[in-house]
Amino acid sequence: MKRYAVRLVPSAEKDLRNIYLYVRSASASPVIARGYVLRIRRFLEAFQTFPMRGSLRNDIREGLRVVGFERHVSIAFLVEGEEVIILRIASHGQELEV
Repeated sequence: MKRYAVRLVPSAEKDLRNIYLYVRSASASPVIARGYVLRIRRFLEAFQTFPMRGSLRNDIREGLRVVGFERHVSIAFLVEGEEVIILRIASHGQELEV
């Protein structure tokens, strides 16, 4: 089975940090916030074996795909060669600016 490398660009890493801060504040629990971000990271790891998921959004950017996670997060990414590039991770109604 072909495996793809998954790479988060700096803006996606920043998005994860902001999600952590939001959940920590909303839940008053760093444990819950870490668990939520960990679930997102595990979801992203699954792109190694099945990257062609989500909706193709050529209307926004050529080759852009968007997939949801647990109803509150949208993940924007590209598949280029054997690499999945995570561009943005938007949560709780944020706009996906790619």
